[in-house]
Amino acid sequence: MSRSFDAPKELVFAAHTQPEHIRHWWGRGNPLDVTIDFRVGGTWRFVETADAQQHAFRGEFREIQAPDTFTWTFEYEPMAGHVAVERYVFTEQDGKTTVTSTTTFTSQADRDGMIESGMEAGAEQSYAALDAYLAKLKG
Repeated sequence: MSRSFDAPKELVFAAHTQPEHIRHWWGRGNPLDVTIDFRVGGTWRFVETADAQQHAFRGEFREIQAPDTFTWTFEYEPMAGHVAVERYVFTEQDGKTTVTSTTTFTSQADRDGMIESGMEAGAEQSYAALDAYLAKLKG
């Protein structure tokens, strides 16, 4: 996936890696409990509350080169054992930042399951919430 934001790279990177920012947009703007130990080997866990249900996601940071890239594992807790690896790359040009994420799955079935889960629409809704949040931060 690739998406551009009208904000500097450092801010967009922080919005992806700092709990005080993530809770404003990551879960499509729904209430979100965020726990992050942002270091290589550190873990993260997000619990989104939507439609009176909780959806928990977790992983571990594998690589961090702030503010250019980070890599983490990604797992939806109700489907434990289906772990993907996601790499995020942040590039800035003329004050706009492009975020490119690449997800590696352990099988085609896991990839197909993620696509069928509606994650594309969820990611689009989350990034729309990030657009609005970044606009508020920029004033």
